Amino acid sequence: MKKSILSILAGALVLGIAAGCGGGSTGATIIASDIKRDISPSVASSDITALVEGNSEFAFDMFQALKQEEGNLFYSPYSISLALSMTYAGARSDTATEMADTLHFTLPQESLHPAFNWLDLELAGRSGKGDAGFRLNIANAIWGQKDYTFLDGFLDTLGLNYGAGLRILDFINEPEPSRITINDWVSGQTEGKIKDLIPQGVIDSMTRLVLTNAIYFNAAWLNPFNSDSTSDGEFHLVDGSSVTVPMMAQSESFAYADGDGYQAVEMLYNGSEMSMVILLPDSGEFESFEDGLDAAVVDQIIASLEFNQVDLAMPKFEYEYECGLSDTLAGMGMPIAFTPDADFSGMTGGRELFIGDVLHKAYVSVDEEGTEAAAATAVIMRLTAMPAEPVQMTVDRPFIFLIRDIETGTILFIGRVMDPSA
Repeated sequence: MKKSILSILAGALVLGIAAGCGGGSTGATIIASDIKRDISPSVASSDITALVEGNSEFAFDMFQALKQEEGNLFYSPYSISLALSMTYAGARSDTATEMADTLHFTLPQESLHPAFNWLDLELAGRSGKGDAGFRLNIANAIWGQKDYTFLDGFLDTLGLNYGAGLRILDFINEPEPSRITINDWVSGQTEGKIKDLIPQGVIDSMTRLVLTNAIYFNAAWLNPFNSDSTSDGEFHLVDGSSVTVPMMAQSESFAYADGDGYQAVEMLYNGSEMSMVILLPDSGEFESFEDGLDAAVVDQIIASLEFNQVDLAMPKFEYEYECGLSDTLAGMGMPIAFTPDADFSGMTGGRELFIGDVLHKAYVSVDEEGTEAAAATAVIMRLTAMPAEPVQMTVDRPFIFLIRDIETGTILFIGRVMDPSA
């Protein structure tokens, strides 16, 4: 049976919007805009560039905020940007200004949402090579209180650019069944990997709107590792201790770079449309490298990658990560959105809504297993000249990794592995 080596599920991000009034009974219908999603948006290339660059800047602003926590880290900055862009469609005045500055949304709303639509559709077209070697699914859903009025213009924007209709629930009278309904949708969109995204008590009678985004990514390496080459090895932690973990190994032509205090390698996925970039700081340099990491540094490293024969060793790893992002986002520059002073009048015409919670949960698993399709696509590397002497790259200490779309430069996921055995 074909089996892919990498399953990544992230995004599954929810924004709970709270208010102080309303009512109604449970419904099961979807209130969709009369305007269907534009599946062929006309967007200037400069707008796409601005969107991707802004998303990358936000991605590493978020990394710098989240890295204060100890241990492994994994999240989808693209999912967070996408869910917040849907919320931003209803933001006005200072609330909109703060959100735009924090999220690095430099385009006006009339250009931003079509650009997100174009990028979302472009990513949806990534298919790898072969049916079983590559999967990338991105889904949005909006959940609103029964009998609560939302502006047609807000629903039109979401329908036209995000393909999201308003799904009716009764948060007031049935908060727990509503929570379960949303969690079941997220679980279904992520092949059951993201469960119980919204904890008990988060959905209550004050909830009026929840916006969700889920990403599921499953891909095979273009050059799979041979499981016979996997053996136990030491992984050195930042405190000087070490753990024993399964270390995969192969010698292959990879895009590679080394610079002042780091090594970097890019491993392609089946189809050569997406890749994982591993950033390995030199021993003793992890904290200083991490502190200086931003979009410009990553762009410079990626631009310096050149194909080289690499003797690569790296750990297998699998872990989950979840966090509440309300305080993080407020600290990054958009505090008004989380207070009663927020202005989301673009959603309802009034100013009664504010963001109650932003929740994010992710899962990542990396191992050596390949697919039949991966073997077929390994010939892509034939265009690369191999040097006589391979470089050595042993990922036996904390490292940072990115999952990115090569053509657009979109960073889908960012992770930090401090202890692959955790």
